[in-house]
Amino acid sequence: MKIEPRQVEAFLKKPDPKIRGVVIYGNDDGLIAERALTLAKTVCEDLKDPFRVVDIAGDVLKNDPARLADEFGAMSLMGGRRVIRVRPAGEETTTALENLVEATAGDALIVIEGGNLTPRSGLRTLAETEACLAALPCYMDNEAALEGLVESAARAQGLSVDADALEWIVERLGGDRGQSRSEIDKLLLYKEGDGSKAVSLDDALAVLGDTAAIGIDDVVAATFDGQLVALDRALDRVFAEGGNPVQLVRALQRHTDQLHLVAGHAANGGNLEGAMFKARGLPRGGPVRQRFERHLRAWPLGRLSSALQVILKAEQECKSTGYPDEAIARRLCLALARSAQSARQRR
Repeated sequence: MKIEPRQVEAFLKKPDPKIRGVVIYGNDDGLIAERALTLAKTVCEDLKDPFRVVDIAGDVLKNDPARLADEFGAMSLMGGRRVIRVRPAGEETTTALENLVEATAGDALIVIEGGNLTPRSGLRTLAETEACLAALPCYMDNEAALEGLVESAARAQGLSVDADALEWIVERLGGDRGQSRSEIDKLLLYKEGDGSKAVSLDDALAVLGDTAAIGIDDVVAATFDGQLVALDRALDRVFAEGGNPVQLVRALQRHTDQLHLVAGHAANGGNLEGAMFKARGLPRGGPVRQRFERHLRAWPLGRLSSALQVILKAEQECKSTGYPDEAIARRLCLALARSAQSARQRR
């Protein structure tokens, strides 16, 4: 049985008692570990209990495929249902899982952390097709999932999250659930006892702010606004703090790609709001959204296409010419900023 996204939360709270084993897989190791832990605790809250919790490595089952069915049928000496955790696990666990399906009796829950299994995986296919097994996919969090994660964690502490803070936090969290949890926990720990009921942008900057990333954001803003003095200061600050020139060039490319995507939607007959809605991962409010809209108005589709070519050439130069990367990045920013400034003066 495959657990659909809409079923995940309910299943994690109360797994179907008919399910003998759950194969948890995907490309998000942190989320796999988190969901495996949650499932295991539905059986036994204390996962260090030696009588009710058994840990087995997948390669052990390769040499002893009958063990999983044996553990499923074994009774705890102290009473209570048992949980069998198999980690890490891969295709070598398939035969053991087949034996579990054929087992005649038992009451344990088998939780298998299967890693990034492909659709052709025998282990995954078995879990998806057998009625007594479940397959639980775990993939990198998208923007909506990250927003929900931040807000639910804050709500559990009696806090709300300001809209601009939420947007900024989500932009900087990665797709890995474990890393995201760690960052959110740091932020909520910082808020403990300060008396306020909301997480502000200042709070997020104080705890999660990567000064290099913030500095690069300032460079991107000044470049596309055509603000030469602000650009020079932002570049000096980024490189004084050890900023990576190639990372800066790629940040310019990402921003240009997003602008080009939305401008393309709008050029095909859609309005700005509709184009922003169609393009995923874009800011929806606050100063970041206002800046993005300002750049859209200042950079028509043709100039964005030209800018992309210039940016790609600069990245190639960083990798192949032997010239100082910082000089190439500075020259690129200056060229783009002058283009923006000239366009603004002509209007």
